[in-house]
This record gives sequence, C-alpha cells and structure tokens, in this order.
Amino acid sequence: MTTLTDRPNTALVVVDVQNGVMNGAHDREAVLANIVALVEKARSGGVEVVWVQHADDGLPRGSEEWEYVPELVRRESEPLVHKAYGDAFEDTDLEAVLAARGIGRLVVAGAQTDACIRSTLHGAFTRGYDATLVADAHTTEDLTAYGAPSPGGVIAHTNLYWKFQTAPGRTAGTVQTAEVDFGVTASA
Repeated sequence: MTTLTDRPNTALVVVDVQNGVMNGAHDREAVLANIVALVEKARSGGVEVVWVQHADDGLPRGSEEWEYVPELVRRESEPLVHKAYGDAFEDTDLEAVLAARGIGRLVVAGAQTDACIRSTLHGAFTRGYDATLVADAHTTEDLTAYGAPSPGGVIAHTNLYWKFQTAPGRTAGTVQTAEVDFGVTASA
C-alpha cells in the first residue's frame, strides 16, 4: 500500500544488467536466468517492465560495456531510463515514467547489489513506493580487495536488512524469483 495516491500498478525494474557491470558478477548465470524469468513473468502478466541503464566513465554511452547483456532484450514499448547516479531516481525521468503509468509498487532486480540496487531501493522507499527486492535476482562483483565483504556476503546482508525494512504506509521485503506474484506485496 504505497503512500502515493492513484498508483495501483506494479512494475518490474531491471537495474543495470549491462555487459560491463555483469562481467565477473557473482553467480552471473543463475542471476541472469532469474531476471529473464522475471521479465517473462511480468510480460505475460501485463506488468510493466522498466529498464534502467547506467552511464559513466567506465560505462560510456554507446559502448559494448554500456549495452544490456544479450540474454535480456528490451521491447520497444518498454520504458528505458538512463542514469548517471546510483539511485535510479536521481536526475532521471524514472518518477515521471512511473507516475504516467500509475505505478506505486516496484519489484527490483539487477546489479550491483551494494551500489545501484541498494540506492534505488532506498530512493524508491523514501519517495513513497512499495519496494520489493527479488532476493535471488541481484548480484555484485568481488570487491574484497578494497575491504568489502565477499559478494555472497553483500547479497545476503542486503537481503537480510531489506526483508525487515519498514516505514509508515509502505511495504518492503524480499521474495525469491519462483515466488514473485506481481499482484501481492512482499513477504516479511
């Protein structure tokens, strides 16, 4: 039950599943298979799929690294949001895209867990959206050389704290790919 009025619809938001982001991503093949399954499930259920694509010095717009992975093909009718910051709402048209479609509930999948996924989840939640993280459909790279936990640890910790995220009038939580029901809120 989003705090946004007149927003009864749900969207699957696929964040930054780009070649340069997914190279070396933890459990890449399983995560991609889950995201592909989510996209198919959303499409077959008439649920909007919103694609988010990051660009920066490491992912220059138009480069092979910047392109979405070949396993995922966006339909022309599906919105594409270009971003330059971790939070997909910052300095983008994501809010306008969602508002125009009456979307108040987001189901989020993609990469990177410890950057754009977490930033976008928090950005959505603070803006009044219900935000569900698909626990087995997000990933990150190994940044242990920089003092970060293992990728599996980062993913597990994000799933743990998002599962119990709360705020007045909004729902959050996690769900496994096989259990995603685009008409039902997240499990706690």
